[in-house]
Amino acid sequence: MDGGRILERDHELARLATCTRDATSGAGSVALILGEAGIGKSSLVRALPPVLPPAARLLVGHCDDLATGRPLGPLRDLVGSVGTGLARAVREADDRHRVYEALHAELSCAPHPAVLVVEDVHWADEASLDALRYLVRRMERLPAVLVLTYRDDELDRGHPLRQLLGQISGAPRVHRLPLSPLSRGAVGGLCAKAGLDPAQVYAVTSGNPFFVSEVLAAGGTGAVPPTVVDAVLARLRRLDDTSRDALEQLAVVPSAVERPLVDDLLPGGCAALAAAEQVGLLEVAPDRVAFRHEIIRRAVADSLPAARRITLDRAVLAALVAAPDADRSRIVHHAAAAGDLDAVARYGPRAARDAARAGAHREAAAHLRLVLRQRARYSPAELADLLERFAIESYTIGDSTAAVAAERDAVELRRTLGEPRSLGADLRWLSRIHWWAGDAAAAEEAAREALAVLERAGDDRLLALALSNTAQLRMLSDAYEQAVEYGERAIALARKAGDPAILAHALNNVGSARWRDGDPLGERQLAESLAVALGSGEVEHACRAYANIVWSLMDDLRFTEADRHLGPAIDLADRAEHVGFLTYLQVELALRKFAAGDWQAAERYARLGADVFPPARCPALTVLARVRVRRGTPGGEELLDRAWRIAIDTRELQRMGPVAAARAEAAWLRGDLAGVRAAAGRVYERALRLAAPQRHELGHWLARAGDPVPADGSTHPYALQAAGQWDKAAELWRTAGCPYEEAAALAQSPDPAVKLTALTTLDALGAAPLARLVRADLRELGVRHVPRGPYAAARRNPAGLTDRQLQVVRLLMAGLTNAEIAERLVVSVRTVDNHVRAVLEKLDAPTRRRAVRRAAELGLTAPGEP
Repeated sequence: MDGGRILERDHELARLATCTRDATSGAGSVALILGEAGIGKSSLVRALPPVLPPAARLLVGHCDDLATGRPLGPLRDLVGSVGTGLARAVREADDRHRVYEALHAELSCAPHPAVLVVEDVHWADEASLDALRYLVRRMERLPAVLVLTYRDDELDRGHPLRQLLGQISGAPRVHRLPLSPLSRGAVGGLCAKAGLDPAQVYAVTSGNPFFVSEVLAAGGTGAVPPTVVDAVLARLRRLDDTSRDALEQLAVVPSAVERPLVDDLLPGGCAALAAAEQVGLLEVAPDRVAFRHEIIRRAVADSLPAARRITLDRAVLAALVAAPDADRSRIVHHAAAAGDLDAVARYGPRAARDAARAGAHREAAAHLRLVLRQRARYSPAELADLLERFAIESYTIGDSTAAVAAERDAVELRRTLGEPRSLGADLRWLSRIHWWAGDAAAAEEAAREALAVLERAGDDRLLALALSNTAQLRMLSDAYEQAVEYGERAIALARKAGDPAILAHALNNVGSARWRDGDPLGERQLAESLAVALGSGEVEHACRAYANIVWSLMDDLRFTEADRHLGPAIDLADRAEHVGFLTYLQVELALRKFAAGDWQAAERYARLGADVFPPARCPALTVLARVRVRRGTPGGEELLDRAWRIAIDTRELQRMGPVAAARAEAAWLRGDLAGVRAAAGRVYERALRLAAPQRHELGHWLARAGDPVPADGSTHPYALQAAGQWDKAAELWRTAGCPYEEAAALAQSPDPAVKLTALTTLDALGAAPLARLVRADLRELGVRHVPRGPYAAARRNPAGLTDRQLQVVRLLMAGLTNAEIAERLVVSVRTVDNHVRAVLEKLDAPTRRRAVRRAAELGLTAPGEP
């Protein structure tokens, strides 16, 4: 800022003003303001009011850097600025759909337009991220703009925000506003009055606006502080002891501090903050006090000795416990920081329940993890319940290691308590969690014991659940007869108990087993499972029925029918915020796009599942790998190795078959016939024994490697190709809408004209490896004028690195360590760590050395320093 004017942000303000005017007529949108800490995201938000239309409402909520975030924290900040419907829904937070609907209604109501800003969304709790996902899907029809600010350099591969950003990338109207550092000219203008050397200031700050402002505020002696922390502490030292004590007290609260808490913590209340406000360290409003920037708060807090911080956290804890309706997540945060184990044990389980009820399962798991460090404080029954809750929360958020360990401990405690119903229920959960974690053997073992316990426990409902779980495991391991036997028992008990959830689950397992076994009744039972689930509002079971129907239809190459189910399935999972099934269905959509030759879309959807639970991750990695293999780009075989490790742990043919086929294809394309046999042989034998659909593609690749496969009368196009009937296969592939497979079949023709037709398709798809083989065949056949492949123009940045990542990779090439890069670019080492991880991923390099070599191959060098 310069005299109250924000520098070099006119373009961003103009874009935000324009999209807000567009929203007046109902054309809502999402705006992303991104950049490193101190780049001016919050300053841009504060500069918004003068450029907005007169009738616009500006609503601002903040995400806090708490160890465990406040559920719906940014929406709670809106209370007092919004209507009673949203305020009440957020305060009670017992029904997330009620919160979503109230939020939608708030943005829909007059006056229009509304601009909802959520600051620092990289710290958002899970419930807030779910609410934002709900909004993003509806923004295009709202008279509102959703503005999200975040630090893009702090998002590692598994960051929870990444899924939301992936969803936003597909929204109809998205405005990306990456903020750049100040120019040398702007820094020079700011330095003119301070008596500081602009070149030196720019060299130290790299134009980061907050750092520049702190250096200027700490100046006056002509010396430039070497870091932003030094600049902040220089200003802190100029305060009197009372002001410094007050500032230190507030610094341990990682959020804005509401006025009643300020009055409880500081003997002089807000009066004690006047000096800190005067020098620009704090912003004081009638209802709350906040540090001008989170960097300031952290600098002050990090400068405190540990003993002093503990004392200050204890003061905050005492004030929160004494306050009516205090947020329990904040109590637990300060109890942990103060080392008050009694308070953690007392408030932690209730904070976890509050978080889970609000849909903040990540935060619920974090609270329970903290609580379970003190197991001796609880009775065996209480501890078993806490472990079970932690296991289920960990399962919900995708932490398989924690979920398995906690559920195992819960089971061992249940054994000592002599409660067969509870033991059986936990064993069934343990089986489910083991399967979800990709450990089929352990899942089977727990399922067997669950059945043995519940057969004599006298609870038909729990027994039906265990029977259906066992039926599912048998179906997935291709033991179809046993799956039907267990599943029919579960169906009978579910019908007797009138339990639609268990009925839908059991029908699904039996129907899937029969469909895979070639029994037409299976398709009808899966349809009934879907109808029962939809009719009773059992969204999870409806999503699962959709998923198995789509998978089976695609196995049968009935892609048009699969399309008719995929749309409603994804919409249902999306509306219900069932993220697990939404991801799984999006991976199925990736498989569908891959088959259709839309490889770019296939990659986009597959990436959504590349880091989630194994049943979705395995096919997602397989799609990503096959696209690379067919395009001839690096990294495909490494991805297949990862997928194969998951597949063999599951022991499921539906996972192993596609990965084995992809590995065989990769080997064939590189001319490694022994590799084809090694990849496909054993899995083919299993598929052949079960007459499973995977036998067709595996047999095709074995035939291409010169190993004849027995004809079984199948009319599957891969079986026809294996039998040499490439023309009939190509026609079937064309009918199914699979252009690559059609071209591959045509390429088997001895007729050069047919091969040329295949070549045209392969070039259009960018399938370079197979196209090269077809060109070689054409030359061997004596074709004189073989069309050249598409010209690939050299690009300055073929790896798709961001400007900052290009800087980092060039410094890696210069031999700098992460700490040295951080010093050179004036960012934190953690930020550089994230950049280096992103560079390794984009360059498909497992190590820094390989990344440097790959960067050199791509010509990513540049003259001079970055």
